[in-house]
Amino acid sequence: MNLVDSSGWLEYLTDGKNSAIFSKPLNNKEDLIVPSIILFEVFKVVLREKDENTALQVIATMQQAKVIELTSEIAIQAAKLSYEKKLPMADSIILSTGYLYNAVIWTQDTDFKNIPGVKYYGKK
Repeated sequence: MNLVDSSGWLEYLTDGKNSAIFSKPLNNKEDLIVPSIILFEVFKVVLREKDENTALQVIATMQQAKVIELTSEIAIQAAKLSYEKKLPMADSIILSTGYLYNAVIWTQDTDFKNIPGVKYYGKK
């Protein structure tokens, strides 16, 4: 299983310098999970940068993968991870979801650097 965080989705969608790295997990929707918090983050950025129609189209593409809703189990584990690793709320929810689903987390967010189970790629 794979989980690409918001930074990876946005890098891919904007054809950024690391987009090829994220294309592998993003193009394999059968093995891809998307925490609902990532839908929020990506929608918000695309809405701000483009328009609502484009943002809705992006979300429709993201929903071709398995969307994982925030459950109480994920929330509680995320709170523990946030406390232990000093992570922001959204990042801890993403990490908790990845751990629960045994997913590799793909990111270029420095908050995830050096965390087990994460493939971190610095922005080029």
